[in-house]
Parts: sequence; structure tokens; C-alpha cells
Amino acid sequence: MWSNILDRISFWSLFCVIVLLPVFFLPFSRITAETSKGVLLVVGLAISIIFWAMARFSDGKVVIPKSLTLLAGLGVVVVVLLSAIFSQAPQMSFFGTMFDIGTFWFLLAGFLLMFFSAIVVGNRQNAKIVLLGLILSFTALFIFQTLRFFTPGALSFQVLGVNKIENLLGAWNAFGIFVGLAALVLLFILEFFSISKIGKWLLGILLLFSLLLVAAVNFGFVWMILGIFALIIFVYKISSFSGGEESAGAEPKKHFPIFSFAVVMVCLLFFNSGQSLLGRYLPSRLGLLSNEVGPTLKATLATTKAVLEAKPVLGTGPNTFGAAWAKYKSPLINNTLFWNVPFNVGSGLFPTLLSTTGYLGILSWLVFLVLFLISGLKSLFANIKNGLNTEMSLFFIAALYLLIASFFYFTGIVLFLLSLAFVGIFIGLHTGSRPEGAMSIGFLNDHRKSFFFILLFVVLIIVSASLAFKHVGRFASLFYFEKVSQADTIPAAEPNIQKALSLYSNDVYLRTYTQIYLIKLNSLVTKSASLTQAEKDDLRTTYTQALGSATLATRFNPENYLNFQTLGAVHSVVTSYGVEGSYVKAIDAYNAALALNPLNPTSKLAMAKVSLAARKVKEAKDYAEEALALKKDYIDALILLSQIATGEGNSKDALSYAETALLIAPGNTDLIKYVNTLRAK
Repeated sequence: MWSNILDRISFWSLFCVIVLLPVFFLPFSRITAETSKGVLLVVGLAISIIFWAMARFSDGKVVIPKSLTLLAGLGVVVVVLLSAIFSQAPQMSFFGTMFDIGTFWFLLAGFLLMFFSAIVVGNRQNAKIVLLGLILSFTALFIFQTLRFFTPGALSFQVLGVNKIENLLGAWNAFGIFVGLAALVLLFILEFFSISKIGKWLLGILLLFSLLLVAAVNFGFVWMILGIFALIIFVYKISSFSGGEESAGAEPKKHFPIFSFAVVMVCLLFFNSGQSLLGRYLPSRLGLLSNEVGPTLKATLATTKAVLEAKPVLGTGPNTFGAAWAKYKSPLINNTLFWNVPFNVGSGLFPTLLSTTGYLGILSWLVFLVLFLISGLKSLFANIKNGLNTEMSLFFIAALYLLIASFFYFTGIVLFLLSLAFVGIFIGLHTGSRPEGAMSIGFLNDHRKSFFFILLFVVLIIVSASLAFKHVGRFASLFYFEKVSQADTIPAAEPNIQKALSLYSNDVYLRTYTQIYLIKLNSLVTKSASLTQAEKDDLRTTYTQALGSATLATRFNPENYLNFQTLGAVHSVVTSYGVEGSYVKAIDAYNAALALNPLNPTSKLAMAKVSLAARKVKEAKDYAEEALALKKDYIDALILLSQIATGEGNSKDALSYAETALLIAPGNTDLIKYVNTLRAK
């Protein structure tokens, strides 16, 4: 009895994770919805694991599905762990800034979600409950987002902005993919599940609602993939007419799959008219404008190729795509508006995950996905022959839809976790439908087994609880960090950033900490000639604090060029004050940043500015020209060269540089004034 109660608690905890993922957020916290969902995952999963382990104490039995796909998932986790251990930035690879997608701990949590979904949810009764919960979740999200189209400010809850396309899933196109998933699930239920007439009407209305939302997003990829899956359902429905019921002698009642046929036609219509008047009608009427940018598939593959050449076996480590992109991006990027944008993800979720874990990572993911696909296709064909297991087929198709979408788009945390949960539920249903699909181990009757398993479950409970508490502590640091951005003064910001760092020290917090003290340092250095003794002491203390935090940031993530630029900025501020060795240290820091991002001209320009502060005019000019060589339309470099020429008394070159900058940005009022000033001389 106790084991049943504990198992139900474990199930309902996992149910909450899966069903609430799309809609969960913390109102008025100013913390992004995706970050809040990470807490839901960790806490809900930990509770589920703890109560599942406690239930095993009671019944003395462990039942695990026999699945090669689960084994392959374990292989992915092991490879990611090895890649993180040998990563060039291990702290970023293990946890990242805040449980980043792609880190080892995130992927471990994701595969644990899959594993326990197979164990805890993997029967038809539980699967139906989860399915009902998902339908309610779909409905709640649809209503909430639709209301936001008309009152975005009132429904922001200090988490979402006033932009209508901001949603609880992250990117606008990710919302479109999720709505397509909802349409697919509803379509499958309408075609294959035995439901009442009223239920069909309600689900039909919800399906129509989901298609309208897909039209509102107007992401051509969603129309294409939804249309393909609707066509598969159409063919599958017709094929299932000759299933097990007919072979048993009973003539099945045949219905033309009108719902799937209609969805195929709608998808075909909108896919072919994506940017025409029809495709743009609803987004235009609602004022939904989206301009998502990111690396192309070609650019992502080029980055992956460079990583494989440098670190072929285990790559540069999980969650290091941003560093790889900065180091290996094409020179053509400097000719675009995104030359200084630090892209931390690639063209799709899987291309991003595969790009930095080497050939072993690519192989492990391929084995996992191929085994899942093979088992899923086998189950579909077996269902046609032996009678339809509707829940199993639905969760396979839903998982496949999300996994395919993840190859072509960075779907984000919610869709990735849902895909793994659906894979787990499918595995549980698939192995449960076979006579010997599960492995049962009893351990209470054997004292050796009993000792081993009890110890294992105790360790599992302790580790799960400890990791959950640790993550909640790190998450709590965000509340203090958010207060830093709202602070109006340095004294108001200091205690909050210190509290945030005491809960979790990472390079983003450390850079912010450094910037706070840089502001204070700048104010002291500017009046260095009239400093009192107390202010001089304060200057030394402030410099030490800024330098210490910037150095810690470079140690936390030695692959992020921004950390070294921040360190260089600290040394640059005191260079004009005459601190011994500060100029050389500043140049060294900027050179380190340049090595990590060799095509970014900002490091060269920073070197030019610190050289000018150190009265090394020739070096300053050389660095500025090198920055301009990296980016020929770099206005800041042109202005600095103009100022250097002015200081040298070369008014002709000064005006030439300034006029070139004005040609690049003819509407810049500050530039116009500057050029007019030079012309007047």
C-alpha cells in the first residue's frame, strides 16, 4: 500500500513537470520564464525521484524497461560528461551561467526526465492522464497568449515585455512550433481516440484555434512539418482500416480521415502563400512583427567543422558554442549588422548540441536518435497489424515532430524537455506492450542485493535533494542580480551584487561587479590631481576589487573574450593615472580577448585607446588602423584616427576620417557636428 501511495506522489510530481512546463513562470519576479522553468524541472524531478526511491524501499522491487534507446541515452550523458571534464571552460560546460541548455547538468536532468517518464508514466492509464493535462496546458497557453495580443502590458506580470510576440516559451518561432505540436496532438486524438461527440466538438474548436495561432506566427517551417505529419496521420488512418479488428472477423467501421485531410490542405495553402497577402494577413492585423536572427545552418556547420579539426574526439566542451563561434566565424560577418553579436546558439538545437562535443558526441546522439526512430517505426507498423495502441503511437509521433523541429530551429528548453519526456513515455508504453519488455529485480530476500540497492537508493535520495537545494540557491541569486539593474546608485547596487555572488559566482555576475567598481574607479581617476588621502585609499581599494572580480571572471570562463576585455578595461582606467605596469597588462588582456575573437575589432580599438592614454601615439594609430582593417566601416575607429590626426596637427587627415565616418552614418547628428567643427578650423 505504501509503495502505491509513494508511486502516485512520484507520478503526480512528474506530471506537474511535463504539463506545467509550457505555462509555468514566476509572476512579478522579473526573471525570464525559461529560467523559472529550470527550477520547475529540477524541483519536480527531484521530488519524483525521491518518492520513487522511497517506494522501492517498501515493495523491494525495481522494474526497468528493456530499451536500447534508454541505454543510448545513457551513452549520450556519459559522452557529454567526458566532454565537460576535458572542456576548455569546465564550469560553463557543467552548469553555465544559469543551468544553460546544453550543459552537462541540464542534459543529465533531461535524460533523467526521459528515464523516469518511461518508468513512472509508462502505462496507458498514466499516459492518458498526462495527455489530458497537456490538452489543458495547451488551452491555458492559447488563451493567455491570445489575450496578450490585445493587452500585452496588463499581462506582462513583470516577466514578459510589452511586445505582443513575447511569450512563455521564449522565441516567437518556438511558440509557433509548440502550437504546431498542439495541433498535431489534437488531430491525432480526433482521428484515433474514441471520444464523445461533445469531446470531438471541443477538440475540433481547439484544433481550429491552434491553426489560427500557427497562422498568426506564420513560420513557414511549421506549416511544412505540420502538413507532413498530418499527411502521415491521414495515410496511417487509412492503413489502420485493415488492422487487428478486421482480421478477427469484425468489419471495422470506416471513416474518411476528414480532419487530417483538412489540415493537410490548410498547411499546403499557407505554406505556398507564406509571404503573400494571405500569409501576412493575420500577423499584420494583430501587429505581430518578429525579426529573429542567428547563424545559418551553413555557418553553424562551418563552426562545427573548425571545432572538430581542433578537438576531434570530445570537442571544446558542451555549452561552448558561443566561444567556438567567436573564434571560428567567417570574416564576412564583419560586413553585417551582427558583427559584434555574441551568438551562443547555432541554427538549430541539435546542430548546437553536436557542434562542441566532438565525433563521440555526434555518434552518441546519432545512435540514440536512430534507435528511437527504429523502435518507433516498428511499433507503428505493428499497431497497424495488431490493432492500434493509440497512446504509444501519439507520443512517438509527438516526440518525432519535436526532434525533427530541433534539427532546423533552436527550439529552447520547453520543447527539448517535452521531446525527451515524450520519448520516455513512448519507451514505457512500447516495452510495456511486449511480454518481456521490462526487467524486474527483487532485492529484499537477498541480503547482499538488499544492502546494495538500499545504499543506492539512499545515495540517490541524498544526491537528488542536494542538487535541488543547490540549484534553488543559485536561482535565488537572480533576485539580487535583478535588483542591481534597477539600482540608481553605486551604493544601492553594491550589496545586491555581493549577495548574488555569495549565492552563485559566475562570469556574468563578476563582470557586472567589475563594471560597478569601474564606474567608481573612473570617477576617482578623473580628479586624481585633487584626491585626498582617504580618496586615494578608496581608489586603491576600488581598483583591487575591480581587478579581483575581473580576474575571477577570466578563470570562471577563460573562453569568453568579454571577460578579458573587462580585465583590460580595469587596467586601462588606471593607465592614465600612472599605475606601473598597467599599460602592458591592459594590452596583454586585450590580446587574450583578440585570440578568442580574432575578427572582432573592438579589442584592437580598446588597445588603441589605452595606448593613447599612455601617450603612445604611434601604437594607438597602428592599433586603430588594424581595427579598421578588420572592419572597414568601423565608425569608432575612424573617429579615433581623426582625433589622433587632430592631435598631431594633421587637419586634412582628421577631416578625411571624419567625413568617411559620416558617409557610413549620414544621419548621425553627433558626427555632423563633429565634421562641421573640423571644417570650421
